[in-house]
Amino acid sequence: MGMIIIPRIMPRLRPLLSPFLAGLTAMAAFQLPVYSATQVVVAIDGVLCDLTRTLAGSAAEVVCLIPADGDPHDYRLRPSDRRALANASLVLHNGFNLTPAAEKISGSVPDIAVAELAMPSYRGNDPHVWHDPANSAAMVAVVADRLEPLLTATQRSALKARATEAISVLNAVGEWGREQFNTIPKDQRVLVSEHKAYSHLTNRYGLQQITMLDSFTTGGVLRPSSLMKITAEVKGSGAETLFPESLPVSKTMRRISRTTGLPVNGAPLFADGLAPDRSTVGTATLNICTVVNGQGGKCDQAAADELIARWSAIR
Repeated sequence: MGMIIIPRIMPRLRPLLSPFLAGLTAMAAFQLPVYSATQVVVAIDGVLCDLTRTLAGSAAEVVCLIPADGDPHDYRLRPSDRRALANASLVLHNGFNLTPAAEKISGSVPDIAVAELAMPSYRGNDPHVWHDPANSAAMVAVVADRLEPLLTATQRSALKARATEAISVLNAVGEWGREQFNTIPKDQRVLVSEHKAYSHLTNRYGLQQITMLDSFTTGGVLRPSSLMKITAEVKGSGAETLFPESLPVSKTMRRISRTTGLPVNGAPLFADGLAPDRSTVGTATLNICTVVNGQGGKCDQAAADELIARWSAIR
């Protein structure tokens, strides 16, 4: 507010105007506060939410629509989600049709398919791209680039530092993973799972992938002919165990276990999101160690814990 000029006043009016003059003086000294509204960013998918929160720190409010361990494939927008989207400055989702509901979001707010920007040349049909840590690092770069215009200069500097460390940690996870898979005997480097959700992991580390339900059934129905084909391929693959994606184990998985003679691994893999109470790095190292230990290798858990701690320390 600019300076208030008070004209000369007749002496007899001064007592009557004293309260008014005092108010004007106070107004002149009053300075309007500077508001710094926190930007709202909606991250729809579980893994992407962890990446976004790690990068944003306290500079933005990150609203996650799908629980960390939720299933993105069957997700449907709720009224509360629509309200969050209406208040957002930026909306992020994985892309590659991981969350079909996200493809239908419309409005004036930027809606970014992060994985599609991170992997513009990918033409496969497995949207679970983060199972290769290199893809997660590329997603970090995209998220940081989209967050930057929403932040102040000081916040941008901190964002850049967090992104640099996040990419460094994810690259370290990738190299650590290679060392772990190399402990598996060569003729046992195979991953037998229910669905095709780990192609990015198996392609990165040179494992054979057998997807029992996606490759041998129609609509998830396990017919006798399908069971015979699964049994024949799994028995000759070098597999030591069958990896479930949830517990308790399904009847279909138990049936395949009986015909192949292979046990169902006691620990599941986490395909669609984060493991309970774990971060992106915690889930990645858990999945890798589950496969390595299940297939006859030996996972370095101490090194995994160091990587998890580095990720948690990003502020």
